[in-house]
Amino acid sequence: MPRSGLLSPRTLVRKFMPGAGPVPIGPGRSAPHRLKTFGRQVVPLGRIGSLEVRLARSAREIRKAQELRYHVFYEEMSALADAETQALRRDFDPFDAICDHLLVVDHDHLERVKPFARKKPQVVGTYRLLRQEVANLYDGFYTTGEYDLQPLIDAHSDLRFLELGRSCVLKPYRNKRTVELLWHGIWSYVLLNRIDVMIGCASMEGTDPDRLAPQLSFLHHFARAPEDWRVRAVDERYVEMNRIPKEAVDQRQALRDLPPLVKGYLRLGAHIGDGAVIDHQFGTTDVLIILPVSALNERYVNYYGADASRYAS
Repeated sequence: MPRSGLLSPRTLVRKFMPGAGPVPIGPGRSAPHRLKTFGRQVVPLGRIGSLEVRLARSAREIRKAQELRYHVFYEEMSALADAETQALRRDFDPFDAICDHLLVVDHDHLERVKPFARKKPQVVGTYRLLRQEVANLYDGFYTTGEYDLQPLIDAHSDLRFLELGRSCVLKPYRNKRTVELLWHGIWSYVLLNRIDVMIGCASMEGTDPDRLAPQLSFLHHFARAPEDWRVRAVDERYVEMNRIPKEAVDQRQALRDLPPLVKGYLRLGAHIGDGAVIDHQFGTTDVLIILPVSALNERYVNYYGADASRYAS
């Protein structure tokens, strides 16, 4: 039992049975995936004041996460929307149907979706989570479109992988509280599902690798995964990261210029894959994050608690 007599995440998994519900993958389409909620009530994974982190429990909440992703990726950043995406103002793809959707919701900011409907807390942050056993039942991980993951998975066939993706936070909430709550939710989820390795693409804005040469070179020289964890970008999309000699890299400046998400992963103990990938749709240059749970920074584990009890609600 964690502090204050609260049930630990693993105890919660044993206590509650999964609930069900088809998940939309886009307009008029759904897939036979069951939302990983617990009983009729969603188990909160953490709370700070009015902010709560938990898994999406309905198609409506997944749509709200897709709307948030559209706002951040397409309206704030430079992603290119097709006609359907632009008309619906939602970022969606087939993987939404097989993923769990981690949400941060604000109970102090309620919104009414339909006239006379009960107001719901606003979705202000999200992460998309795909467990290996679910990916294996469908078309694999989203990341395989950019990186050759199979040799890594085969080399560590006794470990359980989790893919992280589609991370974004509404601009007014981009602060320490929200980010900490998202990571508390991920850590709780890792414990709930006995995950051994987290993987996923992290993005740097822009599609010109020469303009990103200091950051890419820094990651190549100082954060590249050791051989037994190394993953290479697929040949047809491989972009060389070794663009500046190691001795010429201004490490402090390059680190300052990295996106906060990439810096956060590095602080946690993550490694970087071999080669970057240009994503022209989203206007980004992607790098692969590889984070074995065994390599997690001890300060991170101690901060959130070995049983994810720091912000347990």
